[in-house]
Amino acid sequence: MRIEVLHIPGCPHVAAARQLLLDCLEDLGLPWTAVVDRVGPFPSPSIVVNGTDVMGAPEVKSSSCRLDVPTRNRVLAALRPLVTMEAAAAR
Repeated sequence: MRIEVLHIPGCPHVAAARQLLLDCLEDLGLPWTAVVDRVGPFPSPSIVVNGTDVMGAPEVKSSSCRLDVPTRNRVLAALRPLVTMEAAAAR
């Protein structure tokens, strides 16, 4: 399981995106310790689960502010398969 928060330095939306992700992880009973925070030349903020951006591939793949910031529904949809993976791993 790989969950990343990608953002540019000083992104005004990263704190809200990170909190949204943590809330969704808590709702699903998944560990927040799996989250990696990365600062760099990314569309910002981006939440990436197992290599897939929860909002789909951004139109611009460079350092920029996103207009399509992550939503609760999209984050939950991306995380739900991990619940099944975690349950299978615990068996």
